[in-house]
Amino acid sequence: MPGRILIVEDEREMRVLVEKGLQRRGFQPVAVAAADEALQRLSAEDFDTVLTDLRMPGMDGLALCERIVLNRPDIPVVVVTAFGSLETAVAAIRAGAYDFITKPVDLDALVLVLERAVQHRALRAEVRRLRQALDAREDDGALVGESPALKQAYALIDRVADVDATVLITGESGTGKEVAARALHARGRRKDGPFVAINCAAMPEQLLESELFGHAKGAFTDAKAARTGLFVKAHGGTLFLDEVGELPLTLQPKLLRALQERVVRPVGGDTETPFDARIVAATNRDLELAVEEERFREDLYYRLNVIGIELPPLRARGNDVLLLSQRFIEQFASRTGKRVVGLSPAAAQRLLAYGWPGNVRELQNCIERAVALTSFEQLTVDDLPERVRNYSTPRVVPENTDPSELVTLEELERRYIHRVLEAVGGSRTLAARILGVDRKTLYRKLERGDGDGKDAKKP
Repeated sequence: MPGRILIVEDEREMRVLVEKGLQRRGFQPVAVAAADEALQRLSAEDFDTVLTDLRMPGMDGLALCERIVLNRPDIPVVVVTAFGSLETAVAAIRAGAYDFITKPVDLDALVLVLERAVQHRALRAEVRRLRQALDAREDDGALVGESPALKQAYALIDRVADVDATVLITGESGTGKEVAARALHARGRRKDGPFVAINCAAMPEQLLESELFGHAKGAFTDAKAARTGLFVKAHGGTLFLDEVGELPLTLQPKLLRALQERVVRPVGGDTETPFDARIVAATNRDLELAVEEERFREDLYYRLNVIGIELPPLRARGNDVLLLSQRFIEQFASRTGKRVVGLSPAAAQRLLAYGWPGNVRELQNCIERAVALTSFEQLTVDDLPERVRNYSTPRVVPENTDPSELVTLEELERRYIHRVLEAVGGSRTLAARILGVDRKTLYRKLERGDGDGKDAKKP
């Protein structure tokens, strides 16, 4: 990551040598001979990193470092010294230096240090920008993020918030489907009505039927009193059917009739009760595939999917990871009474590199754990779970030919499928088209590979 480097070196030969070497490596170096001149340039121009000699006439490198840290703390300083003792290293770090390197300068080593310093500054700036963006955003139930993929999703939420058409929200587990449903409710004309949610996969069929439609007194054992169902309780508001793809086949006709006729009949009852509620459903399953396999009624699918909103996986949302992390840090720090204000640049880098198979829910758990464990005002790499600290993107084909590193054809296929899914933002329909298979085949390969098609783990 080349950047603009301010070189401070009193020896002309060394100054020219380092300047030309960095130019060849893609940096934009500006060289000066004294600390005073460096401070003047810093007051008028912007640099990504300062590279300064330690021993110079007048103000030395440590004093210059202290001045920069005081006046421009956003610019990392790398100190160069011929005195590579432990005492020198400690003095440089105490003065606020980002790193130090010894003479004679190895250009390759210097480039690595400067690249890390430039990246360090960029990450700090991004974390700060996202924190400011988060502070400026009103907490109206909106999905937190600035990525194009998410903006497209909640632009559609804004467009359909005031209409009563049924909405089907799709996306991997943990992408925030209930958050999107609540945003739909909060932004629409029904916002003053109730928001009623139920997980269709969380209870047995008989209990689910009773919860949704209600029951009459004596309809079954223990039905000692009549019960109003959630369709009626959501009257004037929104009914959210989470995990609707898990709805038993035997209940699907009754749900279809309720959506068509806008009336419900309680279990064991003789009369029908009208309701006026907007229906929002969500699933992490491929309902079109479920229809093909006759596990989900086609007419019900089309009745639910009047308006479809697809939420992108976290791995397709770029720097939204940092924005969400900051939101969670503030939430958990407030809840625990700990003074934690943000992420260290190194921790931010690890969070951006990780694949997040569990999406936003996994990130939330990760930050909650880190806030609980940290002893500092910023979360560090050591506060993160081991799987996040040590994550590296798996190569589709191993680079070396060591037989112990080679993988089976099945593993090679699994890696390539996941790479394609990442590239298309998790869309299985588009991934199947690119891979040249139908959705059913892709789904089965994913089920065989890792159980739910979401995992992008390190092999």
